[in-house]
Amino acid sequence: MIDRLSKSGRLKITLLLTVMALFCFCLSIIRFFASENLMFLFLNWNLFLAFIPWATTTLLTLYNPEKNKPGLVFLLLIWTLFFPNSPYILTDLLHLRARPAVPIWFDLILILSFAWSGLAFGFASLLNIESLLTKYIKPKQAQIIIVLMLFVASFGVYIGRYLRWNSWDVINDPSSLFADLGDRFISPFSHPRTWGLTILLGVLLNIMYWSINWFHPAKSVTVNYK
Repeated sequence: MIDRLSKSGRLKITLLLTVMALFCFCLSIIRFFASENLMFLFLNWNLFLAFIPWATTTLLTLYNPEKNKPGLVFLLLIWTLFFPNSPYILTDLLHLRARPAVPIWFDLILILSFAWSGLAFGFASLLNIESLLTKYIKPKQAQIIIVLMLFVASFGVYIGRYLRWNSWDVINDPSSLFADLGDRFISPFSHPRTWGLTILLGVLLNIMYWSINWFHPAKSVTVNYK
């Protein structure tokens, strides 16, 4: 595995993401022992969900499923379903407030660490998806798709935060999920919070992603098929 990661140019970014995740985990454990409260341990689960898109594109890179079209489609579907979990952790800042035993500055650093790590997993995987798309379409067209994906992810964040649906509910309870979403498309002006959050968060995520992409292109996480 390490040899494959090294040859694909993903070893350094994998080590960095691993260190980031371990740092987050350690902060959550420190908080648990300091407060004797399970309050923020759920962030580790959220970060694991944010890791899935990165794991998916890592499989795309290491094992070249282009030779197996059903496998490629399956991995892309998994990525699409779980990618919104990466920016979702940003909304956990809603839990930030003064609590006994732990200073608020510690909780701020804790949540921001998880949020940035989740975004790092997501954006690194999105770079891979952009690289994959450019194999089939023009770069400008790929960029337009990426922009739209970030708005779709923002809508997914709203679904998770306010409607409390999970990625796997597409399979577990699709009829209820789509019924819940249908009215937001049929009567969009009746749901200002839905589209307000989707649009504004989508703009923010695009600013963040393209800043990373253009200021310092992460060549180490591009997809290199052989």
